[in-house]
Amino acid sequence: MTARRKSRDIDFDAPADVVAHALIGATLLVDGVGGVIVETEAYDQSDPASHTHMGPTARNAAMFGPSGHAYVYRSYGIHWCLNFTCREVGHGAGVLIRALEPRVGLEQMAQRRGLSDPRLLCSGPGRLGQALGITKAHYGLPLDRPPFFVAAPDEATESLVGPRIGISKAVDAPWRFGLVGSRFLSKPFAKG
Repeated sequence: MTARRKSRDIDFDAPADVVAHALIGATLLVDGVGGVIVETEAYDQSDPASHTHMGPTARNAAMFGPSGHAYVYRSYGIHWCLNFTCREVGHGAGVLIRALEPRVGLEQMAQRRGLSDPRLLCSGPGRLGQALGITKAHYGLPLDRPPFFVAAPDEATESLVGPRIGISKAVDAPWRFGLVGSRFLSKPFAKG
């Protein structure tokens, strides 16, 4: 399934699925390193797959607001994953940044990842976190000032829409978004 979206500013107060869709084609830089977001997933506190489903904890507090901040967590005890917080204060929602097309700082990303294939630098949330140098120090930081730079796409993009991956609950929710034609997705979308 594909969906067309017009370029506009990103409203982080919007529902997570709306923000996840709006971020496709946006530019993300961390300390001047990054590229174009090509894959996202939305999560909301009403969603049993979300870290916020059971309410606020020390780990997920950033996702309960304010919007437009980084929520960083460690996956499998190895990878730092980057999320953007959404919705009003008190409502736990966010967008996992799953993949980006690397464009700025490729040498630095390759050094951090220990490889040079651009397609493998940021194609998956763990790879992306490592390539961008994401750590716990980024937890809770606002996205509208350094070290972050986030800019809406300059032009309309066409997105793929499908179920999220790597989860065991609410697996059919169509809250995964990807840039049509991108070779930098973490995994292909199902055809249909």
